[in-house]
Amino acid sequence: MQRFLEHGHTGTAGPEGPPPEVSARLARARVARLATLHDTAPRASPVTFAWTRGRVVWAVDDHKAKTGRRLRRLADIAADPRVSVLVDHYEEDWSALWWIEVLGTAAELRGHEATAALDALAARYPAYAERRPPGPVVGITPVAWRWWQAAD
Repeated sequence: MQRFLEHGHTGTAGPEGPPPEVSARLARARVARLATLHDTAPRASPVTFAWTRGRVVWAVDDHKAKTGRRLRRLADIAADPRVSVLVDHYEEDWSALWWIEVLGTAAELRGHEATAALDALAARYPAYAERRPPGPVVGITPVAWRWWQAAD
C-alpha cells in the first residue's frame, strides 16, 4: 500500500495549504461532505466538487431531485459563510483509512469565475459534461486544512 503522506500521519496548515500530496489526494476524491452552519447547529450535505484555482467549487445541479435551486445550504452560506469540506476514504483494512478537511469561506461565484468552476466540474463528472449545472456556483476559499491517515 502506498502512503500518501511522507510527513507523518496527521497535519494542519493555514491558507498557504498543505503538502502537495494532501491537496492532490483532495483533488482526486469523488465526493465531499459540505458542512454549513444553520442557526446554532451544523448541517452536512454530500456534494460533487472540483479543486481548481486554489478553491473547492461545487454547483447546484438539476440531475438529482431537489425542491428548487435555492437550497438550505445556500441560505446557510449567505447567513454565515464559514464552512467545512471533508473528503475521506474507508475500507475494511483500517491501515488504509484517511481524511482531509478544508475549513474555508464560501461565496457564490459569478461571471468568469463561475464559468471556470463549471468547466472544472464538467471535466470531472461526465453527467456535468453532458448537461452543465445551472447553478448557483459556490467557491470555497481555504483558511485552514487538517488531515489524517492511519498509522502503520
